[in-house]
Order: sequence, then C-alpha cells, then structure tokens
Amino acid sequence: MQDKSLIKMIGITKSFPGVVANNDIDFDLKAGEIHSILGENGAGKTTLMNILAGIIQPDKGAIKVRDRTAKIRAPQDSLKLGIGMVYQHFTLIPNLSVLENLMLGFEDGILLNRKKARDKFHQISESYGLMIASHRKVEELSIGERQRTEILKILYHDSDVLILDEPTSVLSPAEAAKLYQTIELLRDAGKSIILITHNLAEALAVSDRITVMRAGRIAAQLPGDKLRALDAKTASDKIFNLMFGTAPRTAAPLATPVLQDDSLLVLEDVAALNNKGQMGMKCISLEIKSGEILGITGMAGEAQQLLAEVISGQKRATSGKILYRRRDIGRLDIAKRYALGISYITADRINEGCVLEMTLSENSILQSFKDRPFSKFGILNQAHINASTADLISRFGIRTTGPEAPVKALSGGNIQKLLLARGLSAKPDLIICNSPTYGLDARTVHFVQDLLKEESRRGAAVLLITADMEELFSCSDRIGVLFKGEIAGLMQRREATTENVGKLMLGVS
Repeated sequence: MQDKSLIKMIGITKSFPGVVANNDIDFDLKAGEIHSILGENGAGKTTLMNILAGIIQPDKGAIKVRDRTAKIRAPQDSLKLGIGMVYQHFTLIPNLSVLENLMLGFEDGILLNRKKARDKFHQISESYGLMIASHRKVEELSIGERQRTEILKILYHDSDVLILDEPTSVLSPAEAAKLYQTIELLRDAGKSIILITHNLAEALAVSDRITVMRAGRIAAQLPGDKLRALDAKTASDKIFNLMFGTAPRTAAPLATPVLQDDSLLVLEDVAALNNKGQMGMKCISLEIKSGEILGITGMAGEAQQLLAEVISGQKRATSGKILYRRRDIGRLDIAKRYALGISYITADRINEGCVLEMTLSENSILQSFKDRPFSKFGILNQAHINASTADLISRFGIRTTGPEAPVKALSGGNIQKLLLARGLSAKPDLIICNSPTYGLDARTVHFVQDLLKEESRRGAAVLLITADMEELFSCSDRIGVLFKGEIAGLMQRREATTENVGKLMLGVS
C-alpha cells in the first residue's frame, strides 16, 4: 500500500534537565487530514510540535516531508517547507496592525506592497470565515481576535500544514464551532491540520485520527470514525484512560455557599475605556459576597478582561465607585489592592503572569519580594524564598526539577499552577480569575476548579471569568453575562440554563 504521509517524524527523542519530554516517538500526518494530539499537561505534545516547527531540535530522530529528509533547524526552515504553527501563547507584535503582522518578514524587496497584501488577506479571511479588520492594532484586539490573526498569518504564507495549539481554549462556544467549520474547510481544501487539544468532545467531532500521548511516549493512535461509532461516554472514557490511566471522575454536586450578610465587593455604575480609548465597560453594577463564586461570561471580547483589570487595579475606571469592605478603592493601584487582599490571576500567563527567563522562586515572589520573611532591610532571604517555593511546588503539584528551574521549562498547565500558587498563597479575600483553565488537560482543569471551590469554602469571594459553559455552571453560585460592555443579566445558578445564558450572550432578551 502506498504511504500517503505528508510528514513523518521517526524516533524523535528530546530531553530537558531532569525530564525526557519525547521518548522515541513515531508520528505521521497525511495530506488533507485533521490529526489531533491529546495528552495531559507535560505529556510532550507541544515539545514534539515545537520540534516540527523548528523551535527546538531533537536529540535523536529524523523528519521527512514529502518523502524527503528535512533539516529543520529554525522556524524559517519549517515555514519554507509549508509548515506553520499557531502557539497557545501568541507571538504577534502588539504595536503593529493585523496586516503588518502578516507581512512581517515575508515581503521581497525594499518597498512593501500593501495593496497586494491587503487583497490577499481579504481573500483568505473571506474564504475561511476568519473576519477581522486588517488595520486594527494587535494591542487593541481581544484574545480571540489575536488567535484568529495567528491563524490568518499561517494561511497568508501559503502553509500546507497548520499546527494549532489549543485553538478554542479562549473562544466562546459559538466562536469555537465557527473555528471548527474553518478547520474542516481547510481540510477540504487539501490542507493538513495537527490539532493539540485537551477538549475530548471537539477532538472526537472533527478528527480523522487521534494520537494519545502519555509521559513522553505514544500511548495509542485511534481512527476518528471508529471512535465516533461508539457512544460519546465510552469514547471519552477510552481516551481519558489512555491519557491518565484512570476513568474520569464524577463531578460532585454544588455545595450551598455560606455567605456573609455584607457584600465584600460592590461596583456602582462603573465605566472604563478599552485599549482603543472607547467605552469598553458601561455603567456596570454588581456585588459579590465572601464565600461566593460569581461566574462572568460573554462573547469573547475585551469587556470581561477589562472588568477584571478595573477591579484588580490594573486599569482605572472613568466613572462609578468600586467599594471593597465599604471602602472606595478606585484610586488605589494594583499593589495596594493586593495588600488589601485582592488577588488577580490573569488570562495572559506568558506576557502578564510571569517572567519566563526567571526561576520559579523569583516568579513566586514578584508581588511580595519586599515583604517579610522574603526580605529584610532590602536584602532577599534566598533560603526562605526557595523553601517557600518548594512548598508551593509540592502543594500545587507543579512538575519541575525544583525552585531554581526557569519558568520557560514548564508546560502551560504547570505555569498556570504556579500563578495560582502565587496568587492564593497569601490567602486573599477576593480572587479574580480570568480563564483559569484555558489550555489545561482534564485532570488539571479539575484541580483548578476544586481549588477555587476550596477557596470559596474558606470564605474567599471568587470572581470567575470564563467562556467555558461547563466550568461556568459547575463552579458558580451566581452567573452574570456581559454584552457590549454591560451586564445583560445576573441570576442564581439554579435559575440559569445554557439556553438563557446563550441568549443573553447574543443580546437576545
């Protein structure tokens, strides 16, 4: 039988200090197929694809593209072979426009032919349903819009192979469904797609083949059509068992929250400008009590992020009052609000949440390095910092070689655990979480969600911003929906349904 593989990775091995990320892996991709790679955080999925994309080089093994041995030493080599990767953490230049990011590094000659580039951009965006204004600056875009720009950039450079790392993690259900329509259009047009995902349902729905990785090895390779022939629970349980060696847990029923009489946080007609200088939040009023989880959702956009930034002190409100323990904190900066017991865990782990080149110990004290016992008279107590970080590593199950390891060596899930460990270690009274389980495997998702519920039972108020409907309904005591910068509805969890929440997200009363 003729081998139809477009790409073959043979005997790929890659080690980092203290860990074998890929152990003698064979992987192939056929022309015109969607091939999903599933596995828990740290299983080696992204390492394998970073090797194919030229980000890192393997210690051993070979890569063949169109039956020819390929030397991929840098991302430019991969792109020349028609292979492009959209990373979980975006690589766009914030102060350039969408079109400028697409053109960057790929125009011949001295002069840029913007008309030609713009015409090509519009043709691609219309063909695959990836609509976005080409003149907008990336720094003005929502996370979902930045992701679409990354995909457009790969298509703009005529890649035949698209590697998508957790492409729907930050999208609303409607946007995710639209993206998968685009992926299927790409496959029908002859493109090959490698999909790195933790969403079992989505992988089962669109994949021609599914490869499951576990502890740096291939655990199984399964045909999508045979999995779809099974009932959904049987198929999901089969994959989950291959990923973790156990069956998925049954979700525990929501406990009745023990709430204080007074609200811990009150927003009264709060408004704020977005990055474009336009009104991104319009007269928002809400309150949250100690011991309560208030879930906030909406179509992917900047209003949810802006809400988190305004409450945490990262951005200033233009009007209205922010009352914390009945005190107006509107003029306090983020450091002073943190000192009052307000902790903000950002959705942007890489650019805002940590410093990749620094160690876990250094990152763990970014918000508290001036405080005792971490420092005294301006001198850091490194022994205490390392001991404290080692404790966080143990308690939060962070996979690393130790406190002195650089954060850049961690998987996305372990970076998120580090941010949670740092944000929760001071026992804050108000926790603001924006997309806390974005891009995480099923077991880590459960860990994070259980952690937030534990903090709520401890008495903390939790503001949970999420586009994940399952997370919204399983964690929240109350649910709020944003639409065009306003609160479209607030309801008790028992009163909410996916239908009425979905209608509010779309502005349908």
